[in-house]
Parts: sequence; structure tokens; C-alpha cells
Amino acid sequence: MTSYGTIPTSSGPASNLEYISRAKERIKAGLGSRHPWKLMFDIHAVKFPANFKEAINRVKVNAAYFRMNYAIIVLLVLFLSLLWHPVSLIVFIVMMVAWLFLYFLRDEPLVVVGRTIDDRVVLLVLSVLTLVFLFLTRATENILLALLVGAVVVLLHAALRKTDDLFLDEESAHLMSTAAPSSS
Repeated sequence: MTSYGTIPTSSGPASNLEYISRAKERIKAGLGSRHPWKLMFDIHAVKFPANFKEAINRVKVNAAYFRMNYAIIVLLVLFLSLLWHPVSLIVFIVMMVAWLFLYFLRDEPLVVVGRTIDDRVVLLVLSVLTLVFLFLTRATENILLALLVGAVVVLLHAALRKTDDLFLDEESAHLMSTAAPSSS
């Protein structure tokens, strides 16, 4: 008797490997939404905005276009700031793993004690737990300073980088059209 074309229902090593391969694919897809660093740091695309309104428009367009790159930069700054606080770094890594498995890599709704948990609840609980655990490690000043430095770096880049050469994908274009009309 052959089992070609049947769907395996076991939860053994084969399903674990399948979960890991799906996780890899989702991570690749998420990182695939980032744009090339060479494009992001093109020195010829840096120019001071003419006025405050242009700076705000640039921040909106660049934030929509480079959102994954900016998230990576802020997380990298936070990671580097925690190198001198090993306990905080361990908590940060554990919470990143929790975020990956409980929020970003899930294909199905989260079920706890037979009840389906809404994504917004998962987002809220993970956010609160992350902040509480990191603040309990007594690296509060370090964390706040790192987030501030990351935000300043991102805002400076977004305000100084011209947007003439950027081609928005459909999702980014939709975000821009709903945020504010662009000026020509």
C-alpha cells in the first residue's frame, strides 16, 4: 500500500522540519522586503530639504520605503547598547525569539486553553512583557538612550535622503496615499 499524495498527520520530526523550513521562508520573505543598503546609503541622494514640509514628506516616503531597513537599524543599535549588560542582552534575545514564534512566524491563530487569542492581544502582551522584562534588568537608561539614538538616526536619514529615485511598491504607495497627498 502506497501513501503518495497523502497528507502526513504525525507531529514527529518531519513536522518539526516542516515548521523550521516554513519559519526560514517567512524570515527570508520578511528580510526580502528590505531594500538594498547601497540604495539606502547612496551619497548622491543626500540633500538638505528646502523647507519643513518637504522634510516631513521625505520622512513619510522614506519611512514607507525603507521601513524594514529602519527596523533593522533600530534593533541593531539596541542590540549593541545591550552588549555591556549581559542579562539584558539575554532577555532581549529570549524576547526576540518569543516575538518570532508567537507573532511573526505563526500561520494559524494562537490557541491557549481552548480559546483563540486575537493578534492584537498577542501584540499587546508581548510588547508589555518585553518592556517589563528589559526594564527589570536595570538597563532602563541604556534602552531608552538606544531607542532615542535609533530614532534620531532614522529620522535624520529619512529627512536628508531625496525620494526622487525611489519606486514605491503597492503597499508603500497605498500607505503614502492614505497618509497625505504628495506635493510636486
